[in-house]
Amino acid sequence: MDTSKAHHLWKEQCEAANTIKSRFGVTAAFDYLVGEKLLNFAEHAAEHGDFARELPQFVSQVRRLFTPEQLRIHLAQIERRRAEAETDLEEGGSEEEDDIFPESPAATAARNQRFKLVKELLTAPALGTS
Repeated sequence: MDTSKAHHLWKEQCEAANTIKSRFGVTAAFDYLVGEKLLNFAEHAAEHGDFARELPQFVSQVRRLFTPEQLRIHLAQIERRRAEAETDLEEGGSEEEDDIFPESPAATAARNQRFKLVKELLTAPALGTS
């Protein structure tokens, strides 16, 4: 995928989030755009330069679509759900008990690191370049 395709992808996802926001509310739009699409995009950015080059613009657009308060509240909700899921796994229960390919500890750590990075980018007082 080249950069223009990655750019087109996140633009379409942001437009879809606007539609979701107007029809179903902020929570649904946030879960779709940040909880799913942005985190997946960040995962691909770790391995694909075209996604990495587009990630700052995607983050900037997400910051324009939601207020700082909405970002803070909904990121905290995602973080809480993720912590609950990890606790369930540690206690031996899981929705993924039937999963024949469970996530490795290294993959879990990488996913947690990506979430932390996305959270920091979305909640930073200002974004800039160096």
